[in-house]
Amino acid sequence: MALTDKFGRPITDLRVSVTDRCNFRCVYCRSADEKNHVAAAALLEWGEYERLARILVGVGIRKVRVTGGEPLMRPGIEDFIARLKALGVSDLSMTTNGRLLAERCGRLVDAGLDRINISLDSLDRGKFERITRSDSFDEVMAGIEAAQASRLRPVKVNAVLVRGLNDDEVEAFAEFARERDLIMRFIEFMPLDADRAWTRASVVEAGEIYRRISARWPLVPVVHERSETARKYRFADGRGEIGLVAPVSQPFCGHCSRIRLTADGKLRTCLFSKEDHDLKYLLRGGATDPDIGEEIRSIVMEKEKGHRINEPDFAPPSRTMVSIGG
Repeated sequence: MALTDKFGRPITDLRVSVTDRCNFRCVYCRSADEKNHVAAAALLEWGEYERLARILVGVGIRKVRVTGGEPLMRPGIEDFIARLKALGVSDLSMTTNGRLLAERCGRLVDAGLDRINISLDSLDRGKFERITRSDSFDEVMAGIEAAQASRLRPVKVNAVLVRGLNDDEVEAFAEFARERDLIMRFIEFMPLDADRAWTRASVVEAGEIYRRISARWPLVPVVHERSETARKYRFADGRGEIGLVAPVSQPFCGHCSRIRLTADGKLRTCLFSKEDHDLKYLLRGGATDPDIGEEIRSIVMEKEKGHRINEPDFAPPSRTMVSIGG
């Protein structure tokens, strides 16, 4: 029986955060304070992840994206990818900041990874260092090159645009996609930053990005599934593709197919959920697989209609992007 919510939306996609640790401290994501980590003992163990993944695949999950924090910081990640593939996950992907990717790309491909998203919020070295609070621009570029030279091609490169920070690079990012024949995804800044600096004025809307790029290079729409987060376009006169992810200005909640598992074993039905649902308690408390499967069905049935970012009484969740697993 398919996994659906009370609005009839099929739930087929799972985001799995395997750690809240990250070797970047991006200004739009987390505080510069390194003390905000979940205790190691509170994190799920690999066997627990595998058990939950097996249950979730059994109730209808088909696509899995592994996230963090930075997933490549957790030892054993390649083996976990292989375990997920063995469970029958048909679309297996990862989101990474790319810092450790060049040396690990081959092992991830061998393990069965199908696709990869790499975060890159500036093509300017100095600005990159200010945004990520790290000195690793060369490593990230090497990671993109390694992935683009592998079976993971075409790589998706993600940029979160923030007004006054990197919004002057829209055209440069588009040219980057054209030159390297990759997919450049522009993501609207969401109110999930640790320092609570988000304002609506800081959001660079997808409509503006489209107008700026199409004014220079004609764009042709690419057919996409209704549940996909990005609206996709290819360049009419050459290589490369762009995607516009617009949760603020053009919410796609009506076709949302996703749930999220945090590194400390909480199931979340939306990035902006006010509640976490503790599956680790069931795993470690003697619950059977059918019991956990039924609990997951009941949690998913109460999935929110939408994220409510644009409602007057909206308040961001207490957990930030890095602890949820964006």
